[in-house]
Amino acid sequence: MKKIVIKVSINCQICKTQVLKAVTKLPGIDKVSVDGEKGVLTVIGDVDPVLVVKKLKKIGKAADIISVGPPKPSDQCKEIKFLDCRRPCPPSCKECHLIFTTYPNYDGGPCSIL
Repeated sequence: MKKIVIKVSINCQICKTQVLKAVTKLPGIDKVSVDGEKGVLTVIGDVDPVLVVKKLKKIGKAADIISVGPPKPSDQCKEIKFLDCRRPCPPSCKECHLIFTTYPNYDGGPCSIL
């Protein structure tokens, strides 16, 4: 059982969801938590830290391993207290925001690109 702390670029709720979806698919993970303000991903379980970073880079997120070590028994109590005080992430960021644009078509009808 290891506690892996990784620095990840998390700018909005969509980024946070993408990170969680990518990491939770890996086998051997017991617990995952993301701190959007600090941009820190914490993974607890029997998983290779390099695989976690590769998975994050595969979805286009810059990731750096901060620490790898045994989990502390008091970490769970601290995390529950912090969850109540954190501000939520914004709904989207510049990297994830979709833009709707229309261009005039040659035959007079508009062309839409999302």
